[in-house]
Amino acid sequence: MHTVFRIGEVRKIDKKSPLYEVELKLTSDDDQQLRQLTDRIREEVDGSGWYRLGKLLLKISQFDKAEELYTALLKPTSNDSDKAYIYYWLGWVKQDQGQYKEAASFYEMSLKIKRKTLPEDHPSLGSTYSNIGQVYNDMGDYSKALEFYEKSHKIKEKALPPNHPELAISYNNIGQVYNNMGDYSKALEFYEKDLEITKKVLPPNHPDLASSYNDIGAVYKNMGDYSKALEFYEKSLQIREKALPSNHPDLASSYNNIGGVYNNMGDYSKAFEFYEKDLEITKKVLPSNHPSLASSYNNIGQVYFNMGDYSKALAYSKKDFEITKQVLPENHPDLAFPYNWFGKIYRSMKDYPKALDNFEKCLAIWQKASPENHPDIAFAFSNIGDVHRLMGNYEKALVFHQKALNIQENVQCNPLECALTYINLGETYREMKDYSTALTYFEKGLEIREKKLPKNHPDLAVVYHNTAKLYLATRKYSMAMKNIQQAVEIAQEKLSSTHPHLLEYKETFEKIRKKM
Repeated sequence: MHTVFRIGEVRKIDKKSPLYEVELKLTSDDDQQLRQLTDRIREEVDGSGWYRLGKLLLKISQFDKAEELYTALLKPTSNDSDKAYIYYWLGWVKQDQGQYKEAASFYEMSLKIKRKTLPEDHPSLGSTYSNIGQVYNDMGDYSKALEFYEKSHKIKEKALPPNHPELAISYNNIGQVYNNMGDYSKALEFYEKDLEITKKVLPPNHPDLASSYNDIGAVYKNMGDYSKALEFYEKSLQIREKALPSNHPDLASSYNNIGGVYNNMGDYSKAFEFYEKDLEITKKVLPSNHPSLASSYNNIGQVYFNMGDYSKALAYSKKDFEITKQVLPENHPDLAFPYNWFGKIYRSMKDYPKALDNFEKCLAIWQKASPENHPDIAFAFSNIGDVHRLMGNYEKALVFHQKALNIQENVQCNPLECALTYINLGETYREMKDYSTALTYFEKGLEIREKKLPKNHPDLAVVYHNTAKLYLATRKYSMAMKNIQQAVEIAQEKLSSTHPHLLEYKETFEKIRKKM
């Protein structure tokens, strides 16, 4: 270990110079912390020879080199066991590259070989089922994801004691799918099973316990129960503050999550406070082109967006985009998100041609990377339709919203995404003055949201407000007042007094009051 150094104090030579003086301390063979670290790395990249090198390349995110190595190893291989192993790791490579269809194909080739020689309850099959489940989850095929996660879980239940950490991971995976589907009560059920095991087998300050609290916080955030979300996010943060160094990326993640709740609540000063803590750590510990740094810039941009400061939102989003472009291939699914965000900003700035251009770039990436019925593709169609509505191109808007519905009504996706498309359609028909059709779609959207969300969720207030505007246009003032009162009541309970939605609802309330 004599070539390994610890970094001590870092000092700038002087204010004008860009040079730093770094104190290096030579490690010794009996350095206990270094020994634990190297032993852990050895465990994570077990195996021998070329196979071990492949796992190490994946560990350090050298995906292209890992793919090149595994492909070279596959060519001379005739042994079925070796083939299954290589297909498995090629699936892993493709999954990390965001090429989910190819990943599923490799995993399934590995599974086909394994099932010829292994019993149906073999732990190796459980791992492969779990990875296939994760790929289908990434692809937005949630029914398939559940099918494979549940197969994996059954194997683990037979093979492992009831409080084994692997079972906790399995519960967490299933909870993640239900969360993506918008079935929040089911998501909580499985996340709480994960937490129950994790609390038993880990010390109270273990970082993995913080992750379990974090997942539960995320579900409450999605449910619009912001006080509960903060409760669990703060439990997660308390553990991380005790267990991790002050500049650890997971601490930054906790600050980011809490900032996100305050952003949703419209408490922008608090949101800034936590997002800036996240950014401060992230800039210190990660390279300037790391995706997490891009995400931090994007989050601050979102606060400015919600405050209506679109120029600053755009500036931070461009920082995010510059980083993301550097680290991802041009057709990676995650590159679609910056384009989507640019589209939202330009839409709010009423620069509709630029909004349309960015939403179409987003759609093009998702269409290349995902199956044609992926929920993200439906989401892109819906956004494009909404821009056409704002431009007054109502027929085009209807075409794109219908494309979105054709996916959302025929695959097992998050019903709340379908509800949003119904509401967008309702807005389109309202602006076309086809009020009866508009009301039909508002009611469809509202029905889903009332089933899936708590009765005081801010997303319900949006539909009540839209419906109130419809009744105002048709001079049904008592119905308009009933709906706007519901919108204002929810917003006053869940949002800050300066939140743009609450201010808009109050403005509509005054318009209706003056007509009565």
